[in-house]
Amino acid sequence: MAKIQVTQIKSGIGRKPNQRETLRSLGLKKIGDVVVKEDRPEIRGMAESIPHLVDLKTLSDEEAN
Repeated sequence: MAKIQVTQIKSGIGRKPNQRETLRSLGLKKIGDVVVKEDRPEIRGMAESIPHLVDLKTLSDEEAN
C-alpha cells in the first residue's frame, strides 16, 4: 500500500483548536516534524483539512522502505 509523508511547515499556535488537534492526531508537534502514514482516506482527509500547516507528499512502496 502506498504511504504519504506529512511535514509540518507552520506552527499551530494561534490556530483554531480543531486544527491544533488535527496536527497532534497526525503525530506532529513542531515545525519540521515528519511522519509517514499509510495512505488511507482518514489520514489524507486530516492532512488535507490543514493544507496551510502541512506539506503532503505521496510515497511509493520503494520510497517508504
